[in-house]
Amino acid sequence: MGATKAVTDANFVTDVLQSDKPVLVDFWAEWCAPCRKVSPLLEEIAGEMGDKVTIVKLNIDENPETARAYRVMSVPTLTIFKGGQPVQSVAGARPKGDLVKLIESAL
Repeated sequence: MGATKAVTDANFVTDVLQSDKPVLVDFWAEWCAPCRKVSPLLEEIAGEMGDKVTIVKLNIDENPETARAYRVMSVPTLTIFKGGQPVQSVAGARPKGDLVKLIESAL
């Protein structure tokens, strides 16, 4: 278990909305410095909590439809989905503890 996975507009429904466990979606962009700060934290959390939650990354520049559908206005935006619905969302780089709390809110 562990390690984050990339998702796209094409597989978002299957990998996120139809997942049988909560999914944390990292809406990010290549040019975003705070996104690069959050990325290693998400990798760590995926390694530690991968049995309870799936962590995926969606590049908003390459996948604008999904970003638009969930009204992502800034990156990084981290949204936890459970049962195909967005449960909670935070924008901006956050410390690891905050990210773990966000995930635990959906467990």
